[in-house]
Amino acid sequence: MTADATAPLVLFACIHNSGRSVAAQVLTRHYAAGTVAVCSAGSEPGSTVDPAVARVLAERGLSAADHVPTLLDRDLVQAADVVVTMGCGETCPVLPGKRYEDWPVADPKGQDLPTVRAIVDDIDRRVRALLGDMHVPVTG
Repeated sequence: MTADATAPLVLFACIHNSGRSVAAQVLTRHYAAGTVAVCSAGSEPGSTVDPAVARVLAERGLSAADHVPTLLDRDLVQAADVVVTMGCGETCPVLPGKRYEDWPVADPKGQDLPTVRAIVDDIDRRVRALLGDMHVPVTG
């Protein structure tokens, strides 16, 4: 299901756009079921999705196979209603009129599978809370 043009846009930003922000994007898309638009980007985008993150998402029946790491830029932030930073620090543009949240989530890069599962669990809880704060019904 695709979000309609009036749906709020949530942007998840991290450094490489290959782990944390990808998991947040996939989980938000799943739970919001088209009631919000969602994208992710990185201040220094990598070339692929972290294989451990992709595996943990696949264990949940979710896929990140279509994700291509994207450069975080001012236009993406400008288009977003909610910007969630996940370790991109000072490189994330701050614009007036946006809702910003900073999630201090561990970087899954190079971590073992149990650690990555715990990181994705943390992101999952945060995504559900964010959607609740936005009054978006959570499915799945």
